[in-house]
Amino acid sequence: MGLLDKLSGWLGLRKKEVNVLCLGLDNSGKTTIINQLKPANTQAQDIVPTIGFNIEKFKTSSLSFTVFDMSGQGKYRNLWEHYYKDSHAIIFVIDSGDKLRMVVVKEELDTLLKHEDICNKKIPVLFFANKMDLQDAMSSNKITQALSLESIQDKPWHICASNAIKGEGLQEGLDWLQEQISLSYQNNEHMNN
Repeated sequence: MGLLDKLSGWLGLRKKEVNVLCLGLDNSGKTTIINQLKPANTQAQDIVPTIGFNIEKFKTSSLSFTVFDMSGQGKYRNLWEHYYKDSHAIIFVIDSGDKLRMVVVKEELDTLLKHEDICNKKIPVLFFANKMDLQDAMSSNKITQALSLESIQDKPWHICASNAIKGEGLQEGLDWLQEQISLSYQNNEHMNN
């Protein structure tokens, strides 16, 4: 059973479509994380860099996930904004060992959070501080400081240390994300009643 199957089971939602964007710079581990989230029998053995974007769909009896794995290469980052409007959650993956590009990560994150389709939504943002197994990896706390995550006041966010290849830290992040999505749906249903 993949982690997305577990997430959908916990949500307990009836026929809800959940669109999740997976963003981050190139080589941060986005596709590897998504591969770990898929049911075991559908996981790819070899991961290659994403060109443009990939779409992964997962269905359970009560929930349908669509995960957009967006390329982090500079020339493709302008594609991200076309998917903001219909997203219910964002997974933002950071290469904890890539200190030189942390400024670029911050610029892209700031652009994302200021976009008109994101800034007014209480969309949950899950950060994976990936590649924590690297000897020179920055800690989650240092990444939080470097990206000024504490300044995000208008939407729920959480950061998890992860090692996507081994699947470490992914469950903690998904537990948090499923709780936030569930709360969001409960609040929306309450407001509609």
